[in-house]
Amino acid sequence: MLAIIGGSGLAEFAGLAISHRRPAPTPYGEASAPLTFGHLGGRPVVFLARHGDAHSLAPHEVNYRANIWALRDCEPLGIVAVAAVGSIRADLRPGDLLIPHQILDYTWGRASTYHEGPGSAVHHVDFTEPYDRRLRRRLCAAAAKAVVAVSDAGVYAATQGPRLETAAEINRLERDGADVVGMTGMPEAALARELGIPYAAINVVANYAAGRGEAGQGISLETIRQVLEEAMEPVRRLIETMLASDDHD
Repeated sequence: MLAIIGGSGLAEFAGLAISHRRPAPTPYGEASAPLTFGHLGGRPVVFLARHGDAHSLAPHEVNYRANIWALRDCEPLGIVAVAAVGSIRADLRPGDLLIPHQILDYTWGRASTYHEGPGSAVHHVDFTEPYDRRLRRRLCAAAAKAVVAVSDAGVYAATQGPRLETAAEINRLERDGADVVGMTGMPEAALARELGIPYAAINVVANYAAGRGEAGQGISLETIRQVLEEAMEPVRRLIETMLASDDHD
């Protein structure tokens, strides 16, 4: 079974044949929304709306630990996280898809590990490659098969939110090596690594980041919504094609 986490613009997954929904209590509290079970392209999946069914949870309010723990209890073969991002690179335009390979983490104050508190031993995980290599390859191969254009590498910068960044902050992120910017990639990826769940992401470019391209004088939130609505069809097609591959169980 594949787990899918949907972000902004993907509170529900079109094409998913739903069988049932289940509340998701965990030792870390409730997940953002009930888990939705069903089939996509004839394959079993479990879907979780990261920001809640009504998109009511801001990035810094998401209970990432509960979300990943709830998905772990479903024993998924992997997690594919879909997230809207702003483009820092000129060649990544609104509507484009990116399969990132690296992360820069600028978030703060978020519960980011399962190994803390009284009686808990210090636990380190290797995070050299924050996204699972095999799952990324599968996504890229599926994109080629489905004729969905993707950029197969990029550096994702995770910022705190919920406000968007200043133009000066985007300049700093570029100097640091970031290609896109979002607000939810961390600690989500690190928590999946702690639990040993393969994790990869599909970044949907919703807009140019502050001070770049069409966002030189500001960012239109209405335009972002329109871009995300149109981009979700190729995202669904990509994931459905990956699920249909012969070696997926």
